[in-house]
Amino acid sequence: MVIKTREAEKVVIFDVEGEIRRSDIPQQTLHSLVEAQLDRGRRKVLVNLRDVGFIDSFGVGQILASYTSTQNLGGTFKLCGISKRLLLIFQITMLDKVIQIHEDCDRALESFD
Repeated sequence: MVIKTREAEKVVIFDVEGEIRRSDIPQQTLHSLVEAQLDRGRRKVLVNLRDVGFIDSFGVGQILASYTSTQNLGGTFKLCGISKRLLLIFQITMLDKVIQIHEDCDRALESFD
């Protein structure tokens, strides 16, 4: 898993590539990267999952923890670029009812305004 961080229109965007699974735990997890941005005062977070082919319960937990940390500080956390396969996981866990999920990342970015 590779996570690249960029900023657009005061929104921190995390572009995630690869598979989000427990066996691939990097030194810095998605949650730790989100928390680092929250510590810097950034409160608008968008996670781009376009290039993610698989996510396990660890990955779902990382996304939920990131969402919770952002919400607890009054921020906004959204997902974009999610495949139908990953969307099914979020529907089964009912996280699609909690976390805003956008098919298109440009529209997700616009929705922060």
